[in-house]
Amino acid sequence: MKPFTKKPSAALPGDVCRILEHNEETLYLSLTGRLDASATAQLWTPLLNLVENIAPQLLRVKADAVTYCDGAGIGLLMELARRQLKRQGQYSLNGLKEEIAHLWSQYQPEDFLEIHSTRPQPCCMPEEAGRLVVHAWQSMLDMVRFTGELTLALLHAARHPRSVRWPEVWLVMEKAGVNALFIVGLISFLIGLIMAFQATIPMRQFGVEIYVANLTALSMLRELGPLMTALLLAGRSGSAFAAELGTMKINEEIDALTTMGLAPIPFLVVTRVLATVMIMPLLSLFANLMGLVGGAVVLLSLGYPLITYINQVKAAVNLLDLTGGLAKTLIFALIVAGVGCLYGLKTRSGASAVGDSATRAVVMGIILIVIADGLFAVVYYYLGI
Repeated sequence: MKPFTKKPSAALPGDVCRILEHNEETLYLSLTGRLDASATAQLWTPLLNLVENIAPQLLRVKADAVTYCDGAGIGLLMELARRQLKRQGQYSLNGLKEEIAHLWSQYQPEDFLEIHSTRPQPCCMPEEAGRLVVHAWQSMLDMVRFTGELTLALLHAARHPRSVRWPEVWLVMEKAGVNALFIVGLISFLIGLIMAFQATIPMRQFGVEIYVANLTALSMLRELGPLMTALLLAGRSGSAFAAELGTMKINEEIDALTTMGLAPIPFLVVTRVLATVMIMPLLSLFANLMGLVGGAVVLLSLGYPLITYINQVKAAVNLLDLTGGLAKTLIFALIVAGVGCLYGLKTRSGASAVGDSATRAVVMGIILIVIADGLFAVVYYYLGI
């Protein structure tokens, strides 16, 4: 028999794999020891290069001396079989221990003849646009369905208050409200200070710097206070809701609740929605106060006494301005909590699924908050508020 003299491109680790025979038609290998991830990593490239260089018609693998084989080892054996079948050659594997043979029998090399890339292939613009439209339509249907279920659950909670898990509501209020006081107060203070400082420059040209107090008060109470509070909670609490429910979805805890007869929306979502609805108006009041304090700092630095600033604010705004802003927070709270819980319940499997759900919850929450704020502005305009 004429030996095949072409050398492999890399040396095989002799403690794991030995060549018993090789020629132009047959390659006979012997595997020994442990085929774990470490050994397979050392063996994979040189062994596959050897098989590619020789390209035998018959590849025989003797594995009676293999003492351990995990998924990595099975993957190597399967890749050898796949390449042989793809070049229309023959593959023989014998000597596997019973427990390894059982693992090997779970797969068929024929199923892996064509390996598709995990990276999606680029498509044409009309196809991509159609896919985006379908995804947007599906998301809209999911949101409508979730809104209906949540409405029914809230109505049931209103009729049967004892069915609500109030200790969970207080806990969520503490996390989403009390723990957020510092960041809400800091941002609102800086917004009020910056807005007053920027308005001072043009108003100084006309000698009406005192009206900076009017601008700050109206802007904070009617618009910026509720809006900034909602945006902060969307990034802070909305993402937390999505991450919590997403983790429960991946760990199959939500499936377990459903199996026990506990619907996820009444059991998990209602408590978070109620807590957010109750705490956001209070946070908005605190944001308004801190924004006014920021404006006061600017006016005090310009030499105006504090009592003058207070009187100007009292003359510029009334109770309707305050309640109009607080009314927005109820809708904003429903958006923040509802969107966060919706995307948490829609979490798919995978390592990055929870992060994706949290990101989508924040982005969609911010978009819906801005849209809702614009609708409020139009309604208030026609109502003369």
